[in-house]
Amino acid sequence: MSELHKFLFEGLPVRGMLVRLTDGWQEVLRRRATREPWPAPVASLVGQMCAAGVLMQSNIKFDGALVLQIQGDGPVPLAVAEVQPNLRFRGTASVTGPVADDARLAALVNPHGRGRCAITLDPADRQPGQQPYQGVVALHGDRGEPLQQLSEVLEHYMLQSEQLDTRLVLAANDEVAAGLLIQRLPVEGEGNLGARGSQADEDLIGMSEGFNRIAHLAATLTADELLTLDAQTVMHRLFWEEDLRRFEPLAPAFACRCSRERVRGMLHGLGRAESESLIAERGEVEVGCEFCGLQYRFDAVDVGELFTAPVDQPPGSAASH
Repeated sequence: MSELHKFLFEGLPVRGMLVRLTDGWQEVLRRRATREPWPAPVASLVGQMCAAGVLMQSNIKFDGALVLQIQGDGPVPLAVAEVQPNLRFRGTASVTGPVADDARLAALVNPHGRGRCAITLDPADRQPGQQPYQGVVALHGDRGEPLQQLSEVLEHYMLQSEQLDTRLVLAANDEVAAGLLIQRLPVEGEGNLGARGSQADEDLIGMSEGFNRIAHLAATLTADELLTLDAQTVMHRLFWEEDLRRFEPLAPAFACRCSRERVRGMLHGLGRAESESLIAERGEVEVGCEFCGLQYRFDAVDVGELFTAPVDQPPGSAASH
């Protein structure tokens, strides 16, 4: 089963998380295969986004969905991963052009430098008129160089948005999507180095050096090791000299939020004239969920009932979103 392991480094302001998505990730790929399988580099990107989304969602105290979205002007104009507070996740990507077997992030999404990564926090109890929080970062480094790995993009985002040093290792294949996150926690007084006495300053410097050492160890983890070794082996191989405090593993799982009621809400939002126009043109309205592949069909009778009977659910978003 899929697992998320959270741990702390005793005596250091450093936390870690390791996720391995197995059955849930395979379910994402299985559902996609009923339509058209993604090319391997695209599947790897979506898998890494799902793993990263689970890590980021579990890293915050937030009652709502975390949506990780990458968009650009390459053959993959859009890729999305969504994770709920209970770590139920889903992911998808659109492919509009040929993808080379060895394509990396820049070639997939950002060939002309206009790619963006957005992280959205959408509250579960969002009030009318309330907007979700969204942070956006470009897919290039501080010197304008295109970033080739999702992990680099998200490290840059976390440093900008949270001012926290973070190290990420991500990998995915057709069996496993996995990630390791190491993050330095804020320490009281670290902004006043030199004003608290020599011993306090030495302690702060030692903590910073501790994070650098652990981040270096994390960076030695290869994609193959991350994908093939179990969590216990990975943590022992990397941090066998460290004193870890580990917590009970959590179990992420695939789940889609689409439903016939949500599609009914979407059609109601389109209005009667537009919905009946679609019926007249096509004989029925068909809406497919981009995440799980389910198809929802509405004929003339369904649409007629929609606008002559009370709607149980207020107009919502499309099932594909």
